Amino acid sequence: MTFDADQYKTTTRQQWEDYAAGWSDWAPLLESWLGESTERMLDLAGVQAGSRVLDVAAGAGGQSIAAARRAGTDGAVLATDLSPTILEHAAQAAKAAGMDNLSTRELDGEKLHQLPAQSFDAAISRVGLIYFPNRHQALAGIHHALRDGGRFATVTYSTAATNGFFSLPVSIIRERAQLPAPAPGQPGPFSLADPEILEQHLTRAGFHDIVIDVIDAPVILPSAADCVRFERESFGALHQMLGAMSAESQASVWDEIEAALSQFDTSDGFVGPCELVIAGATR
Repeated sequence: MTFDADQYKTTTRQQWEDYAAGWSDWAPLLESWLGESTERMLDLAGVQAGSRVLDVAAGAGGQSIAAARRAGTDGAVLATDLSPTILEHAAQAAKAAGMDNLSTRELDGEKLHQLPAQSFDAAISRVGLIYFPNRHQALAGIHHALRDGGRFATVTYSTAATNGFFSLPVSIIRERAQLPAPAPGQPGPFSLADPEILEQHLTRAGFHDIVIDVIDAPVILPSAADCVRFERESFGALHQMLGAMSAESQASVWDEIEAALSQFDTSDGFVGPCELVIAGATR
């Protein structure tokens, strides 16, 4: 079956519309889990007081708020996403955090040429770039929006083997739902796991001075059951993969996923393996 990028984006947008509230509700976990990688991303993007920052595929905006804190009252952050509903959650979170320098805009990450050229000092994308069908177009748009010398930084997942908290559920669902493996180059959580591939994408888009780090970022929760609840409530893509199955079959799959994830339960709670790749580059 030929991959339909337009249909994929339509489906992805609807997933985030449907699960925006769940993703937002898990914000405390997201920020504790992704906090270190977010700070490193902001470092590599050069976000500082007075920075004008573009956040691409911002989601519920945890990293947007972190960027806004750094940028301060003399700076500004624009959080963009395909999903207007999840941006509403980002705006509410920013207001609650007192970040008046953060605004939102519904915008396809592959259509960033709609933004004024060279209008940002820094750009970021936290676990968003991996889901773009046309990464070159997205990166070219980011390059367009950055001033000369501006920096872009992104966080992606490393390999499936080092991200068991997510790859195990995906593999179980794919097998039970009899879904084919994604073709090379298609978007997905592990599509930019190889730092060399990520560097090639950045170079092709015109970036230079590329720095890439890999860090351990385990998902810490009380139990495997809590990890399953987290993924059921906020990972819309998993529900899409299960969509053709009956409710009874889906429940059975989630039970199987919990049993598989229980191998990561310890005396101190659930420690789900996760390794992240963080890259930064200059326009």
